[in-house]
Amino acid sequence: PRAVMTYIAKKCGICFQPPSIVLIYKDDSEDKTRQRIMPVRNFSRFSDCSLAAEQLKNNPRHKAYLEGVSLHQLQKLYSLLKGHLGGESLAESLEKFQQEETIDPEEDMNKLDDKELAKRKSIMDELFEKNRKKKDDPDFIYDIEVEFPKDEQLESCDWDVESDEEI
Repeated sequence: PRAVMTYIAKKCGICFQPPSIVLIYKDDSEDKTRQRIMPVRNFSRFSDCSLAAEQLKNNPRHKAYLEGVSLHQLQKLYSLLKGHLGGESLAESLEKFQQEETIDPEEDMNKLDDKELAKRKSIMDELFEKNRKKKDDPDFIYDIEVEFPKDEQLESCDWDVESDEEI
């Protein structure tokens, strides 16, 4: 039996002509960097990017390679392709995606349907992951101790004072 291969995704991008998703990855067993081209079929400017991304990620032929590529990243690539098919320039598509990707702090998330809410959550997770320090980051510090000044008067907030007022 063949040993289980480990592929480390390095970069993932999109090619418009012919439409395909291109993955640059390292093959753990032989220490080579390779490129895998995954043709995008049956995708039009009316297609659902999330669905397309899920189908690609779960495709048995590509699954092992896409292990290290987030669903979110694939959705982004599909949305760029969709924009391209709809006649947008790359800059326009990126701009549009950026707007969709930005969490509006004023937005009332209670009013969103499940799909939109899930989308916001995945954006937040992605942002969290992007900003999170990991153990192998060069500037990761395991145990940070912070000294708080003892003699300075701590400011109290009005809401941490117990009161029986009705709100």
